[in-house]
This record gives sequence, C-alpha cells and structure tokens, in this order.
Amino acid sequence: MRFGIVLPQGWRGDLHGRDFETVAGVARRAEELGFDSVWLYDHLQTRDGDPGPVLECWTTMAALARETPRVRLGQIVTCALYRNAGLLAQMASTLDAASGDRVLLGVGAGWDEREYVDFEYGDALPPVRDRLAHLARTLQVLRARRGARPILVGGAGEKVLLRLVAEYADACNFTDSFDPAFYRHKLDVLRAHCHAVGRDDGEILKTASFTVREEDDVDFAAIAAAGIEYFIVYVDPPTDLARLEHFAATVL
Repeated sequence: MRFGIVLPQGWRGDLHGRDFETVAGVARRAEELGFDSVWLYDHLQTRDGDPGPVLECWTTMAALARETPRVRLGQIVTCALYRNAGLLAQMASTLDAASGDRVLLGVGAGWDEREYVDFEYGDALPPVRDRLAHLARTLQVLRARRGARPILVGGAGEKVLLRLVAEYADACNFTDSFDPAFYRHKLDVLRAHCHAVGRDDGEILKTASFTVREEDDVDFAAIAAAGIEYFIVYVDPPTDLARLEHFAATVL
C-alpha cells in the first residue's frame, strides 16, 4: 500500500485567505513523513461559491514543485471542461520540467455546475453524455502529447468512464467509500472492460480517495485486499500537523 495526502487549498473551507505558506508547510511535512504524493482538488471556489480563499490547483502545484524535492504531484482531479486539452498537456509538461517528472496527471469529466456557471464556461453544465465525450477527446490528446507519462482518470461510471480508463489511463480513482465490496465490484467492471479492449488490468494502478476524520475506523488492509493499491487521503483537519503525524504513524 502507498499513501498520498490531499493538501488544504480553501475549497473545503480549510484555509484563511489564500494562505500558500500553510499549504507548502503541510506538503513539506507530508514528504518528511514518507508519504508518496501530495494532491490538490481542481476547484475554483468554495462549495458556497466564494473564490476568495481558494488556491487554483495547477499554479499552486507549480509552486509546490519548488518546495518539495521528492513527492509526486497529483490533481484529484482536473476538470476536463476547464482547460483546452493541448494547453493542459503543455501545463503538465511544464510542471514536469519544474519538478523533475513528478506529475501524476489526474483528469475527470467534471460535476460542479455552480462553479462551471460562475466562472462563465457556459450557462449550464453539459449533460453527462457530452462531458464523457469531451473527456474521451481530452484523453486522446493527453495520451498523444504526454506519451508514456502517467494519466489518472477519476470516476466510477461503469458503462463509459471505466471503459475510458481501460483504453487510456495508467491509473483509476474511486472516491468516498470505506466499503471493500464497493471497490471489488468497480474493479471487476474495470477488468471486464480491459478484457474487451485487450489490455491487462494489472497495468492500471488502482487508487481510492476519501476523507479520514479522527473518529473514523478505516480498514485499509481490507480495502487493499479488494484490489486498491494506493490511497489518497484528506486527513481532517488538513492543517493540523500533529494529526498528520499521528496518521502517518498508523499507516506508513
């Protein structure tokens, strides 16, 4: 099992203002403790619509590349609707240049309609079918431009999204469940898609992301036995370094 940490960035009300120094401090401590990666959400405003305290994902990652020498840098996950695919590939390649090839490019179809409208991408979030078609085109461009560099696809849709994982991704991500049966089922579906496209599902890194609060009793071993190899954890509260240190002592 490997573990990454989701950093505070304001989207969840976990920063006072655009406090980059706190984010960088958590990232540095996570690296010192032995975590494999640090992650940011790709959100532009808080859940109640305030952009003020939120640090944008990719520009923050670029700064963190110069604050950390080792940890991988991931996005959980980049909304394919927010950036032209060619631009996104160029951004990731620039971040690789700044970090020594540490980018794990996470991408998904998007879901936050309020944010989409507030930032004037359109009058309404496109239907799921259109978002998935756009994600497919984005993945084609990213694969062509990024070559063998790793691409993670987030989402659990069984008919289309997991087939896109089988076709294009190096890693998948499922979210917000402590139930091993949930992951076992999703990975069975992914395995079937891999078989259909002639791919070994062992080539795909299986990841799970969720929030862990102090009172939560998470059986990481049971989830790993269901097939998850990599955990991306938002340790709540994320700015509490003592809490992060305690979590590290229990899992690393």
